[in-house]
Amino acid sequence: MKLENITTIKRRYADACGTALALEFVGERWALLIIRELLLGPRRFGEIRAGLPGLSANVLTQRLAGLEADGIVVREKLPPPASVQVYALTPWGYEAAPVVLAMGRWALRSPRHDPSQPFSRVSLMLALRMLLLPDKAEGWAGTIGFRLGDETYRVTVGNGSLGITRGLLAGAEAVFVGEPNDFLPVLFGTMPLGLALSAGRFSVEGNVARAADFATLFLLPPKIAA
Repeated sequence: MKLENITTIKRRYADACGTALALEFVGERWALLIIRELLLGPRRFGEIRAGLPGLSANVLTQRLAGLEADGIVVREKLPPPASVQVYALTPWGYEAAPVVLAMGRWALRSPRHDPSQPFSRVSLMLALRMLLLPDKAEGWAGTIGFRLGDETYRVTVGNGSLGITRGLLAGAEAVFVGEPNDFLPVLFGTMPLGLALSAGRFSVEGNVARAADFATLFLLPPKIAA
């Protein structure tokens, strides 16, 4: 079995620029993606690993310890009946959200983007924020649900903005049911909802027409010239 190389000494850039300091915090491999997985709320160790299938338990343990030491992540214990340990972003950690989303949208313009690669459930929800077309969303208001395996999310659109709540489907006009990669052609604007449903990529419960309208609120940014 090949052992994954674990970096034990953090990079130091000896540079007064804030960007250099930011890279000291999140420049190690997987660190920024761990933050991504926590942007929609606390998660258990196993849930973080499930969202990052290429990440070993040893490296995840080390990265979480480093992020905790830097004041970005904190360990918490859920109240009964769960009573399990979870990892959460600190208030300062949550301030990284615009940076993570901006980097994601910027990179999606590259021809190297491969939508067939694994896509976590949190990534799908964050992609909705990244790809929302503000002009179209300005005139649309409603609530749509997503059932992704054993996780559920409620997405509310109103006044040109989009909110995401994990674990609740109450009030959803329609619910998308499937796994993250199944939805990408529709949300990336490359396949109409009706065609995706006919192909059995996923299913929709509730008002299909509202689901179809919702899907038109998102589009990939244009690619740069190859």
